[in-house]
Amino acid sequence: MSSTIRVRFAPSPTGPLHIGGVRTALYNYLFARKMGGKFILRIEDTDQTRFVPGAEQYILDSLTWLGISPDEGVGAGGPHEPYRQSERKDLYMVYADQLIQEGKAYYAFDTSEELDAIRTLFESKGSAFQYNALTRVKLRNSLAMPPAAVQELLDSNVPYVIRLKVPAKGEVRFQDSVRDWVHVHTSSIDDKVLMKSDGMPTYHLANVVDDHIMEITHVIRGEEWLPSAPLHILLYQAFGWTAPQFAHLPLLLKPEGNGKLSKRDADLGGFPVFPMEWKDSQTGVISKGFKQEGYLPEATLNFLAFLGWNPGTEQELFSLAELVEAFSLERINKSGAKFDVNKAKWFNEQYLQLQAPEELAKHYLGNLPAEQGLAFVSLFLDRITFPQELKSLVDQFIEQPATYDEAVIQNKWNAEAEKGLRLIEQALPSVLNWQVDEIKHTIHTVLEGAGIKMGKVMQILRVALSGNGAGPDLMISMQLWGKTQVLERLTAALHVFPKNS
Repeated sequence: MSSTIRVRFAPSPTGPLHIGGVRTALYNYLFARKMGGKFILRIEDTDQTRFVPGAEQYILDSLTWLGISPDEGVGAGGPHEPYRQSERKDLYMVYADQLIQEGKAYYAFDTSEELDAIRTLFESKGSAFQYNALTRVKLRNSLAMPPAAVQELLDSNVPYVIRLKVPAKGEVRFQDSVRDWVHVHTSSIDDKVLMKSDGMPTYHLANVVDDHIMEITHVIRGEEWLPSAPLHILLYQAFGWTAPQFAHLPLLLKPEGNGKLSKRDADLGGFPVFPMEWKDSQTGVISKGFKQEGYLPEATLNFLAFLGWNPGTEQELFSLAELVEAFSLERINKSGAKFDVNKAKWFNEQYLQLQAPEELAKHYLGNLPAEQGLAFVSLFLDRITFPQELKSLVDQFIEQPATYDEAVIQNKWNAEAEKGLRLIEQALPSVLNWQVDEIKHTIHTVLEGAGIKMGKVMQILRVALSGNGAGPDLMISMQLWGKTQVLERLTAALHVFPKNS
């Protein structure tokens, strides 16, 4: 095995990349960078029946958006090309034949109809059928048939699969970096198919062979692959190869914590579970993506890193470089991680605060003069979760109110408040330098002269100008509206608000 740490992310192009897969890619990337190793991207497309056009490019685009760049693999090249398993098809048969020759695998000629019949028979007796050491001796395979009969079937091109000959008695033991020691008796492992009748390898054979050839030292993958790990250990043993170190990551759970996170949960909850938007070519249905919903790549990475890992400190905001420095397999949790979309939003808010205001103004408020756009960013930045909300808030801000907060009017509108607004309406035209300090000083002076406290008038003034009882800094808002607009709004509100006798 290589002395250099080598890890791989090996998705299948069967649809959009789930956010759990992105987390797997991230953890592999962080570990490789932390250890000074290599991160490889391999596409496992041996199941051609489930291949979805565009899915591979989607995977590449998603990783690029997040800055998870492979050192080797699809899109990057490297010494072990090709990195698509469908392009390595002939290679796997060589290794399957090796196991056949060494008596560690065998040909099985059972048809799907024959296997279905056997399963039905077992179920009728209250048990589940397994193709294993107990049953294989009575089935149509090269272990139960005379060599001449086997050769005749092969010569006649009768379809067959190649199955691993799992030992009848034995124990598989391996130490997982997250789960610690795992023990499985071989009687619970069936003789899995290694080569399918179409000449393509199954995932089990292809991933073990490729991991060995590509000198993978650590296999970091989702918990759903833990039941397959003992089989993979058996394959490494059959070939006489050293197995990599395994680390099986905890599941991503529904927000409530009861069960694995699914697309249906996302649809019901109105949040994305894919890194980027995906359009189903069959149905035309568009699934939400973190990118299109307005999540920043830095926030998405930070959120994903904390789904199953913690740094052991109080720090929550990490750059990618800081995540690399802090990451370790030992701090990955065993238990599943709740997918808390509110935490994802919080991360996004924090990273929005760190963005250059000039860039936000240019990108989202480019239709406004630069100085004005920058002022709007400053006004609304602490009130948004997603950057695209800037434009809608500014549009709403610029538009004169059509309705007014009735609850505030009922609670705050009285003769004293009306007197205060009319005094402000009379005083504001005299403000020559329409800036925050001058506006505030004028309002304070005129109210103080009338013996009216600012607190009695300010919320109703906000309602008169914006229609809402709460919002961003009122004096800054008034400066941005401009004198003419403020006076028009104030006059319009005084016509609408009920008269106090």
